[in-house]
Amino acid sequence: MSRTRTSSPKDRIGLPVKILLYFFLVFIAVVTLIPFYWMAANSLKAAGDFYAPVTSLFPERPIIENYTKLLGTTNFGRWLFNSLFVSIASLILGLGICSMAGFAFSVYKFKGKKLLFWTVLSSVAIPEIVTIIPVFSFMVNLKMIDTYSSLVLPYSVSMFGIFLMKQYIGSSLQRDLLEAARIDGIGEFGIFFRIVLPLIKPGLGVLGISLWLTSWSGYFWPLIMLKSREMMTVPLGLATLYADPWNLEYGMLMAGSLISTIPIIVIFLAAQEQFISGLTAGAVKG
Repeated sequence: MSRTRTSSPKDRIGLPVKILLYFFLVFIAVVTLIPFYWMAANSLKAAGDFYAPVTSLFPERPIIENYTKLLGTTNFGRWLFNSLFVSIASLILGLGICSMAGFAFSVYKFKGKKLLFWTVLSSVAIPEIVTIIPVFSFMVNLKMIDTYSSLVLPYSVSMFGIFLMKQYIGSSLQRDLLEAARIDGIGEFGIFFRIVLPLIKPGLGVLGISLWLTSWSGYFWPLIMLKSREMMTVPLGLATLYADPWNLEYGMLMAGSLISTIPIIVIFLAAQEQFISGLTAGAVKG
C-alpha cells in the first residue's frame, strides 16, 4: 500500500519564500552585471554615438575600432604586461611572506611575540597616505624608483594577510600533528610545506584574491613610484587617456577597462572554490 506524502504548512510557506529569495538573487546578479554590460556596449560604439539618444540595449552600429586603436596607438600591451608581472610577483611573494609570518606567530614561542604581533596588527589602522614619505625615501635609498620592486614590495607585505594566516593556522593546525611530525624527523620547513600549506589552502585562496585585487587595481603606489610611461600599469595608463579633457576617447577607455577586468574574473573563477571554503570555514568550525 503506497503512502502519499502531504505537504506540511511549513513546506507550503517555505516555497514562496524560496521563490522570492531566488528572484532577489537573480535581481542582485543582474544589477552586478550592469557595469560590465555598460563597458562592453560602450566599447563597441563610435565616438559620435556616445552623445546620441539611447534607443536600444545594444549598439546599432557596433565597431571594434576602439580595441584596435587602443592596442595600436597606446602602450596598452606594455601596461598589461607590467600589471600582470607586478600582480603575479606580489601574489607569490605575498602568500609566502604572510603564510610564513602567520605560521611563526601561531606556532612558535619567542620573546616579544605578543608585542610584535600587536604592533603588526595595530599598523593596519595607519592610513596608507601616512606611509608615503618613509616608503618613498626607502625606495630612493635602495635605487628602486621606477622599477617593479617599488610596486611588488609594498603590495606583498600585507598586515591583514599576516593576521588572517595567523588566525587560520591557529584554528586549522593541531599541536599533536606538529609533535608527531617532529618525532618522525620532519624539519620545520618540511612541516610548513608538507603539512601546513595543504591545511590552509582555503585561507590562501582568500588571501590570494585579496592580494591580486590590491595589486591589479592599484593606482596610488604606481603614481608615486613610477616615472616612465614604459613602466606604467593598466590603471595608471588608462588615466593618461584623460590628458585632453576636450577630446576624451570614451570608447578606448571602455575597451581598456573591459580588458582589464578579464584577469580579475579568471583569477576568481580559478580560486572560487578555495575562496568560498575560506569564507565559510569559520562558520563551520564555530
